[in-house]
Amino acid sequence: MSEFYSLKELYSLQKGLDKEIAEKHNVTYESTFEKRLLALFVELGEFANETRCFKFWSLKGPSEKDVILDEYADAIHFFLSLGLAIDIDDFHFSFLKDEKTLSQAILGVYEKVLEFDKDRNEERYRNAFQCFLDLLPLMGYGFQDMEEAYKKKLAVNYKRQETHY
Repeated sequence: MSEFYSLKELYSLQKGLDKEIAEKHNVTYESTFEKRLLALFVELGEFANETRCFKFWSLKGPSEKDVILDEYADAIHFFLSLGLAIDIDDFHFSFLKDEKTLSQAILGVYEKVLEFDKDRNEERYRNAFQCFLDLLPLMGYGFQDMEEAYKKKLAVNYKRQETHY
């Protein structure tokens, strides 16, 4: 039987960061939705780059686990933020096992995020986020790895707000 996880705490933490950014930079979810979506695509690319899963021309292996998870956490921030923008503040999930390669799975995440962009509803959002979360077991990582990486990056992001990053 699969274990179920809740992202309620992470949504709450993200809401706090988003609120601070909104007040400091005089922005709203509505005024920044496309920028958040573009940021998600950029972070997905940076994450893929650290996994090196697509670099068939190179013999160099993936980056260290903490580097990969740091990039993964960046994307988690934008997934959570986009969810908050459409009034989602919790997500219960279990990891879905798939036989895809990591490259195929990452391409699937891009596809699902594009579908969400075309029709910004809860179902498409959850489908995209689920695909992204399902990358973790493909890399041999789990929920706690992701949660710790997110909280570590959250502290960095608060510090960046303090220092006018």
